[in-house]
Amino acid sequence: MSKKLIEWFLILSVFGLSAIIGNWVGYDVMPLAAVPGMIVLILISVLGLLLEKVVPWNIPAVGYIGLIGILISIPWFPGSEYVVQWTTEINILALATPILAYAGLSIGKNWADFTKLGWRSVVVAVFVFVGTFVGSAIIAEIILRVQGII
Repeated sequence: MSKKLIEWFLILSVFGLSAIIGNWVGYDVMPLAAVPGMIVLILISVLGLLLEKVVPWNIPAVGYIGLIGILISIPWFPGSEYVVQWTTEINILALATPILAYAGLSIGKNWADFTKLGWRSVVVAVFVFVGTFVGSAIIAEIILRVQGII
């Protein structure tokens, strides 16, 4: 189990470092300001992964991670003001970029497995991508018009 913990910590640290760099480049947040928040997020993630393996209930790690994140950020939890202050220094898009890049690489790496899903999966994926893009464009158009920007 300790080998798994070290592996999880190292993988999440690589993602965290790339997110800190993306946060710095894209959102002008200095890396030293983002490090405490990233450490908190990594520890929450590792703890959630550990709970998934240890607790006998069949709950996915993301459930534990979300629950831990919620619990330690509620106002009556000791130190929650620090957790909230540190994690607000990290932009969510800076976190999503390396994770989505990894997902894209893993799909490209397993292209043979992806093709086994059949052409229906490709059609669904295209509709999801187009729908997401069009939906985002419509929402942006409405908000920009309401604000009088366009």
